Amino acid sequence: MADTQHPMAPHHLPPYFAGADGGDSLFTVMVIFVLLLILLLGIAYFTLHALPERMAHKGNSAQLQLISILAMLALFTHNNLFWIIALVLAAFRPPDLVSPLNSMAQSLQNLVNRER
Repeated sequence: MADTQHPMAPHHLPPYFAGADGGDSLFTVMVIFVLLLILLLGIAYFTLHALPERMAHKGNSAQLQLISILAMLALFTHNNLFWIIALVLAAFRPPDLVSPLNSMAQSLQNLVNRER
């Protein structure tokens, strides 16, 4: 079958117009582009969302479970505050408050034992 045009149609139609057979190449290209864009945006979103957990794994953080729970809560509730808290916990180590107290208690215990 020959590709025929209507006699009243202009003869200088751009190539992205739908043909007489009903095939629309621009629509097909745009559908593929949009599907790939949605897939890439989803991958980027989940990669960014897993950032606190990866930071905690690399830094051997003590609060790895807490960071993981906060990241999952942020994912399912769409509450960005949980993700920010998880990111801050993964980025900064909390101060060690127990070791100085244990050292002071041990020193006091040594002083008490020395006086007896």
